[in-house]
Amino acid sequence: MRLSEISRKEIVDYVKGERLGVLGHTDLVIDEETGKIEAFIIPTSRWFGFGKKDKEVTVYWHQIKKIGTDMIIIDMGEKKA
Repeated sequence: MRLSEISRKEIVDYVKGERLGVLGHTDLVIDEETGKIEAFIIPTSRWFGFGKKDKEVTVYWHQIKKIGTDMIIIDMGEKKA
């Protein structure tokens, strides 16, 4: 699967029912030897009180459960092996 085929899809954690972001506004972790994508680093922003808190969420390839036409379903509860 090419990055262009999965870009601009929403990333949703199905356990929490939480939208994490849109693929395309992310950084990638790529294996240097194979060139395969290992993980996506997704910037997230949340509003707390009067300020905005920024953080990042790392989604590993093995956490992806389903890639649909407009979203990617992930399980963030799964730890990297």
